[in-house]
Amino acid sequence: MALTVSQTPASITASQSTLSNGTIAQNFETFLNLLTTQLRNQSPLDPLNTNEFTQQLVQFASVEQQMKSNDNLNALLTTMRANNVTNALGFVGARVTASGNTTELASGKAEWRLDVPRSAASATFTVTDKTGATVFSETRALAAGSQPYTWSGALLAGGIAPDGEYTLNVSAKDAAGQTITIGTDVTGTVESVDITGSEPILTIGSLIIPASKVKTIQK
Repeated sequence: MALTVSQTPASITASQSTLSNGTIAQNFETFLNLLTTQLRNQSPLDPLNTNEFTQQLVQFASVEQQMKSNDNLNALLTTMRANNVTNALGFVGARVTASGNTTELASGKAEWRLDVPRSAASATFTVTDKTGATVFSETRALAAGSQPYTWSGALLAGGIAPDGEYTLNVSAKDAAGQTITIGTDVTGTVESVDITGSEPILTIGSLIIPASKVKTIQK
């Protein structure tokens, strides 16, 4: 922030440039020297506007305080990131359950965990591939409670689906025809964790799962 003295001696303004801590200190000292000099040499018939100087002092003090706050915030963020890295390492090798409906089919098995709030007289399970095409579907009754749903990879057209990622969607209704919202979770062992972003990202096979989606962790 470079101080400038305008054609009117009482006017001292600060530029809007980005400041470093050293620049703040230098400018503040320069401002005080200018203030002292002008007060010492002011004309008794045309005294300087002390209110303007007071406002400048307040502005400098406020900016200096903000710079200190930013330094403290940066230190806090550095500490938090270090803690996040340490916590993220705890995911590696752990078996986790996370919110989601996309999982891997491997060796003729794909499994989801269902959270069924009440019994469903009719539940339709639809499995789609990466392109969104339906590869399997079935309808049956479903009991209330937490339970697994396993797909063997069998295709509607016959044969077995290749290994890869598949998505399960469940549409269910109770005996009265009322829609039931069924939660789906996926499980797997964490192979690696990406901590380059604002949130750790877990890798389970080819699946990418944000740490915020994790519900349970088992070692």
